[in-house]
Amino acid sequence: MSEIKVLWVDDEIELLKPHIIFLEKRNYKVTKAMSGTEALEEIEKENFDIVFLDENMPGLTGLETLAEIKEKQATLPVVMITKSEEEYIMEEAIGSKIADYLIKPVNPNQILLSLKKNLDHSRLVSEKTTSSYQQEFRKIAMDLSMVNSYEEWVEMYQKLVYWELELENIDDSGMFEILESQKNEANTQFCKFIDKNYASWFDYKNDAPTMSHTLFKDKVLPVIEKQKTLFIVVDNLRYDQWKAFEPFITSSYKKDSEELYYGILPTATQYARNAIFSGLMPSDMEKLHPNLWLNDTEEGGKNMYEKEFLEAQLKRLGKNINWSYHKISSLKQGKRLSDNFKSHKNEDLIAVVYNFVDMLSHSKTEMEVIKELASTDKSYRSLTQSWFKNSPLLDVIQQASSLGFKLIITTDHGTINVKNPTKVIGDRNISANLRYKTGRSLSYEDKDVLVSKDPKKIHLPSINMSSSFIFAKGDLFFAYPNNYNHYVSYYRNTYQHGGISMEEVLIPFVLLDPK
Repeated sequence: MSEIKVLWVDDEIELLKPHIIFLEKRNYKVTKAMSGTEALEEIEKENFDIVFLDENMPGLTGLETLAEIKEKQATLPVVMITKSEEEYIMEEAIGSKIADYLIKPVNPNQILLSLKKNLDHSRLVSEKTTSSYQQEFRKIAMDLSMVNSYEEWVEMYQKLVYWELELENIDDSGMFEILESQKNEANTQFCKFIDKNYASWFDYKNDAPTMSHTLFKDKVLPVIEKQKTLFIVVDNLRYDQWKAFEPFITSSYKKDSEELYYGILPTATQYARNAIFSGLMPSDMEKLHPNLWLNDTEEGGKNMYEKEFLEAQLKRLGKNINWSYHKISSLKQGKRLSDNFKSHKNEDLIAVVYNFVDMLSHSKTEMEVIKELASTDKSYRSLTQSWFKNSPLLDVIQQASSLGFKLIITTDHGTINVKNPTKVIGDRNISANLRYKTGRSLSYEDKDVLVSKDPKKIHLPSINMSSSFIFAKGDLFFAYPNNYNHYVSYYRNTYQHGGISMEEVLIPFVLLDPK
């Protein structure tokens, strides 16, 4: 540790000689000052790491000296030491942004603790986090070989995201790389788990997780029946992004429960979001609502009928409730909902689809500036956080709390930063998505994909008799052999969805109570 420079200001400094010797033995360099004026002169001459400041001194008082120090060096940590426990002194000192507050008589260990807390805090947190993750790493590695149920996969992903958020604030890139490789290994195992179990979840004799098409009936409806509810589907929202903006909601809502549910395949908006609002799998939507469902290769918007799908689902479930539906795809639409929100105060259900995160991930592909701002999961989270705290959505949530609405925040699917291309060939009617393909005569790398040769088994529509679906695993994305290099450089390190990864499939469903 390099030498740390301490300025200690006390009109009875000689009485503190034992304390100073104690610190000097631990490689702290202590400069003494006997008055506020002397302290300010020392600060002009030398750069200190921290100041210990006696409050009760002749001449300039401690509080006056503090104000002068802060004027000269606003970020210099100052620890106030005083005999007085009078509240106004504490309040004034704390209001002036002191780093710590100690009551005389102080012992050397108190001083040392204050130094460590103020100067070594980030290093100590970093070391503790690193050593904790190193211990957890071995446990996660062991658990990965044994995870074998949909509940265990939820726990595993929550654990990995927890460590990702813990490690993002420390300066140990090596640890982060270890976590990344562990996430990659987890995704490899997760793809095998989905390949083996996904189709069986549609057999009603088998135990199955909550999925997109059962979410509304199983999770949302029971809430609406007890309390008026604001139901928000933020498109394309990953679990880690939810954790990033969760703190901004705590002033108006307290969390009742937080869980992850399973998005259906493909993890793409036209399939997963329509499944939420219709309460049906895509093949059933095609059958029951041919006027509302469009297949991949058909012309037209694929997400234009969520309101009609929800209306049909409520009717099918025999629910006669007062509700409204709002799709927000621009700042203007968000502000309009915020301005008019009180007019919905008597509704049982306000359903909102908010498209910001989806627009962000797509614009990341299109715009260089967004590519730079969201080049990693950490910066992608940060961008989502900045958007949320300045968005009309936060204002809508705050209004909902004051009107007594229960709040549900969820999404239709997540997204993954794609790193590696895998070649695919098909006829000209092949679908365009980079993480899944459907069509005839598909040619692909077997090891890179999960294949469904009979889409009906997983309740997906067949465009024609010989159509199959393929889903990219982990962080892969499909690229055509013609113009391959341009395609790869354009799409690598962008956020995509439609395939199979924990980030896309395991998605948040959060229930909150108004404060």
